[in-house]
Amino acid sequence: MKIHMNTGGLAATNAYLILDEPTKTAMLVDAPKDTVEPLLQVIRAQDYALPLFVLTHGHWDHLSDHDVVTKAFPDSRLLIHALDEPRLERPVSLLFELPYSIAPRKADAYLTDGQVLEVGAQRWEVLYTPGHAIGHVGLYNAEEAVLLAGDLLFQGSIGRTDLPDSNVTQMKESLRRVMQLPNETRVLSGHGPATTIGAERAENDFIRMFGVGG
Repeated sequence: MKIHMNTGGLAATNAYLILDEPTKTAMLVDAPKDTVEPLLQVIRAQDYALPLFVLTHGHWDHLSDHDVVTKAFPDSRLLIHALDEPRLERPVSLLFELPYSIAPRKADAYLTDGQVLEVGAQRWEVLYTPGHAIGHVGLYNAEEAVLLAGDLLFQGSIGRTDLPDSNVTQMKESLRRVMQLPNETRVLSGHGPATTIGAERAENDFIRMFGVGG
């Protein structure tokens, strides 16, 4: 497995490109503004297929460049949880007016809890993790011990729960769920640097405050 990351947009949001080298198959996770073109160049240069384009949730900073991906790879299927598709259909900021417009669209298919996405030989389990957003999901690869956490868990912090579609109770339960993963699990978040479950269990004040460290 090889993972490329690019960060950009008004909220410094991370996009991830997951590569399965033996099968030349890729998956793109999230599409912040002005981030995806360098990742698409990797796909083109190395002649990868891109069957899957996953959005962890429907907040504008994670999907601003969705149309760039679709125009470049029209056969790539955009997947999102059904509860967050309305944000994709009406992509605006809940807090302020964006300085650019985002094209609306519908998903090609929906993500469900426990679903397994195959990226070549890789298996990524969909974890329904609401709290920051009602349709928020993460992706977990048990063999490689990697969690694509979206805006659930960050290094030293967690996703916001003061947004109109946020819920603190759901956030606590979602955090409790991922904190059951092995300590060595790498956490690749929607913002900021990578961390591990073990590091957040030991050092994250929110995990301790909520009592969800296991």
